Amino acid sequence: MFNELPTARPNTPVLDKIDQGLNLSELPEEELEALPEELRSYLLFSAGQSGGHFGAGLGVVELTIALHRVFDTPRDRVVWDVGHQAYPHKILTGRMQRMHTIRQAGGLAGFPKRSESDYDTFGVGHSSTSISAAMGMALAAAREKDPRRVVAVIGDGAITGGMAFEALAHAGDVRPNMLVILNDNQMSIGKNTGGLAKYFAKIWASKTYISMREGGKRALAMIKPAWDLAKRTEEHMKGMVAPGTLFEELGWHYIGPIDGHDLPQLVQTLENMRDLEGPQFLHVLTMKGKGYSPAEADPIGFHAINKLEVKPSLEAGDAPPAAPPPTLKKVKYQDVFGQWLCDMAATDDRLMAITPAMCEGSGMVPYAAQYPDRFFDVAIAEQHAVTLAAGMACEGAKPVVAIYSTFLQRAYDQLVHDVALQKLDVTFAIDRAGLVGQDGPTHHGAFDISYLRCIPNMVIGAPSDENECRQMLYTAYRHPGPAAIRYPRGTGPGALIEETMAELPIGKAVLVRPGQEIAILNFGALFSEAMKAGEELDATVVDMRWVKPLDEEMILELAASHSLIITLEENAIAGGAGSAVAEYLSQNNVRCPVKHFGIPDEFIDHGDQAMLRQLAGAYADPIIDAGKSATTRSADPSPLAQVSRS
Repeated sequence: MFNELPTARPNTPVLDKIDQGLNLSELPEEELEALPEELRSYLLFSAGQSGGHFGAGLGVVELTIALHRVFDTPRDRVVWDVGHQAYPHKILTGRMQRMHTIRQAGGLAGFPKRSESDYDTFGVGHSSTSISAAMGMALAAAREKDPRRVVAVIGDGAITGGMAFEALAHAGDVRPNMLVILNDNQMSIGKNTGGLAKYFAKIWASKTYISMREGGKRALAMIKPAWDLAKRTEEHMKGMVAPGTLFEELGWHYIGPIDGHDLPQLVQTLENMRDLEGPQFLHVLTMKGKGYSPAEADPIGFHAINKLEVKPSLEAGDAPPAAPPPTLKKVKYQDVFGQWLCDMAATDDRLMAITPAMCEGSGMVPYAAQYPDRFFDVAIAEQHAVTLAAGMACEGAKPVVAIYSTFLQRAYDQLVHDVALQKLDVTFAIDRAGLVGQDGPTHHGAFDISYLRCIPNMVIGAPSDENECRQMLYTAYRHPGPAAIRYPRGTGPGALIEETMAELPIGKAVLVRPGQEIAILNFGALFSEAMKAGEELDATVVDMRWVKPLDEEMILELAASHSLIITLEENAIAGGAGSAVAEYLSQNNVRCPVKHFGIPDEFIDHGDQAMLRQLAGAYADPIIDAGKSATTRSADPSPLAQVSRS
């Protein structure tokens, strides 16, 4: 058991052999027994060096070892759901020496990534995809008559997603040769029923039972009443002592629950199940944060950590460094939302708050404690979250859906048909809009403006600071129809947040800095970059606030009085807010050059948030360069320069 993160690289002789190419299946039993402790200690050490997810990984150390020992990976396919728990997998598959680079620019991805390793059979980041992907692989293998095996590892949180149950139902009908392992760390699914369940799990996983079961199936196959009776008897026995009846009814052979930290039992069970025909389901009980006492005590708080900051050592006689001057602590946007939610609920008992398993990340913990009867965490079920809100709105409630931009993509059909088409009064608080940093392309909120603004009846706001976020949330809530406010991950510029809430005029921008020739139209969180460019260029700077409806009057005035309009947003340029400006000018036959800055037409990798904004070109310097280039051309009397301005 570890009580703190090791700061020195631990001694890992067995793990080093594997890193140097030794196949886990060749490891002697006595060295296999030492491997979990070494792997866990190295995971703790590397997490301290790099930061990142590690609580889930600590819980699957033994399971990961067992999988790579029993199965012929990467020929046999192992698909990890979400991927938070895949750090031990990365360490065991040739990436041990690069773990300190994880989630950093140019380093390892925080999730399995196909281009990173042949062992990463499916790229992930969002939940509930593993069973579908693994089933596709199994069916493709069957078509090729390839005997390779396929395993999906899914957590008890991810299996709450509807997509997982769609795949379970389909596989129960088609019956591919595959294994699903439910990693139950008791964060979502109820506890097992005690010692009797463990006893029966050992029986059901034994070769003797499996042999009897398969022999019985063949013997009774021709006598349907006898077969039906035997099958019902088996299911009822399991139903009394284990939670497997549901999976059996879906057509899966269920075994479990078994101890996910008992390596010998895991290895034996996987060996027994490896070559079984049809869909197999193994239920494994683990502890999130296993082996690190702070994470065991607080598995949610230690889901991920920041890297350890090394304090400089002092020579004898040296004075300690002076403390930095105190600064005003900036508030995270998620906490701005959380406070607004509590304040709004105190004034309106119709407010109902919904989140798809993002209570902590969305800043909703205080609200959930104060208003438990009006708080609904629907688990990883984004589609259900949105239609649930629609149903509430039909009956006069005022639902607020708190959801990450990248996760709202998973409920797009419900957003269109169930909310917008019916003009229902649902407010969407869209967190993590824009580039989120180390979680990378699966988590960047790069597309929400593009996919929202094409939907009729939608109102879309993009605040430029914390106070504007609070006031726009209030405005969206007061609007009698679907409205979305998008805001970024992390802190804002440090604006003073007014306690009083006031409606802002929807579709009206604010001219912040009057200037010459060039007008910079900022949509959202990059306002400080717009102001830097505006000062350098002596340009007009406008806080547009609203993507839909646009301030059309402001746009026409700026086009008439400026030689260039520059738009800035932390969203894909394709179909984004800048595109909306250009479309409006074109539809009204207004000839004015427009230059767009935002996220280019590519997936931006993982890394520091500020660095990624620079990588995307969504910051002041390229805006300044473009503005200076445009003003130089406008001063050139040549015909070519005049044509380029039009």
